[in-house]
Parts: sequence; structure tokens; C-alpha cells
Amino acid sequence: MVTLQKAGGIAALVEALTYVVGFVVMATLLDPGNTEEWNQTQKLAFVLERKAFFQIWTSLIYVVFGVVLVVLAVALHDRLKTESAVFMNIATPFGLIWSGLVIASGMVANIGLETVAILYSQDVTQATTAWAAIVAVQEGLGGGVEIVGGLWVLMISAASVQSTAFARPLAYLGFVVGTAGILTFIPSLSALGAVFGLGQILWFAWIGADLLRRADA
Repeated sequence: MVTLQKAGGIAALVEALTYVVGFVVMATLLDPGNTEEWNQTQKLAFVLERKAFFQIWTSLIYVVFGVVLVVLAVALHDRLKTESAVFMNIATPFGLIWSGLVIASGMVANIGLETVAILYSQDVTQATTAWAAIVAVQEGLGGGVEIVGGLWVLMISAASVQSTAFARPLAYLGFVVGTAGILTFIPSLSALGAVFGLGQILWFAWIGADLLRRADA
């Protein structure tokens, strides 16, 4: 029987997997190499040449991630609410908001690319301008600024410190990861998004393994 805690454990492992796949694909199949000399039109042409693959990748790292995040957020709320009710009553809404933002980010990118692809065949300059605007919206929703996700991770970590549900080292890792996510709100520190993403692979995997282990026990 699949319990809420077991579902949460599976969800956490799926989240970690989406990050791994996302980073690997971005570093290989969707890596254009040195683009310092490229203009925006060349960058758009690269994406359009791989449109279907780009949309599948976006659906995985944003839409699937966001849907599965709902399951994990609810499972963690159930796990921590008894010993850390105050923190969880604040943390869980942030988790659900983050889920909505991430899903919206992915859908904006996918639907926007369809529109831009049609426009590109008619007016390259206008298509390039439209894509730049779409990317800005997508990044603002959840593709580049990780403040909402960072707050959720930080609050989950604070709740974990108050309880015996998770090991302290996991909570401390969460403090580092969550802080990195929050700091991406500062434009000059946007590179911390990579720290947030890579740190979340370990954080999600650790939580997933723990939830599954305790659910089986």
C-alpha cells in the first residue's frame, strides 16, 4: 500500500532525478558551446532547431517537477506538523506557491516557443524580441529567481531542527541550500542558482531515502 510518506519519498527522489537529468541535458544535448560571439537571433535559432527536444526538457524540469512537488510538500507537512506546527503552517504554502510558479514557468516557455516559432518564419527580428520578453517572464516566474523555493527549503530545515523527524545534518544542508536560493533574488548573486540546484539534488535524495526508509519501517 502506498502511504502518504512513501508517496512523498518517491516524489523527493523524482525531484532529485529531474535535477540530474536537467543538468546533464543542459550540459550536453542543449549546450551550444561558446556563445560569446552570438547575437540573440543566433541563440533563438539554436533553440528552434531543437524545439521539440527543448519543450520535452522544459516539461520535465518545470512541469513534472512542479506537479511532484505538491506531493512532497504535503508529505513533509504531514511529517513535521506535530512537532513544528508554526514553521510548517508557513512553509507548506511556500511549497505550494513554488509548485505553481515552476509549472507556470515551464508552460510559459513551451507555449511561448510555439508562438515564436510561427513568428520566426515571418519576421526574425520580431520573433527574437518576443522570445527575449518570454524568457524574461519565464525567468522571473521560476526559471532564474529561486527565492520562493529557497524560503520553502529554509522553513522545512527550521522545522526539522525543532523535531526528530530528520537528521540534523540534513537540516543544516537545507539551511545552506535555502539561503543560496533566496540570494538569487539579488542580480549579482544569480550564479548561486547553480548552488541551489546542485544542493537540492542531495537534499531531495536524502529526504526521499529517509521518507521511504521510515515508511517501510
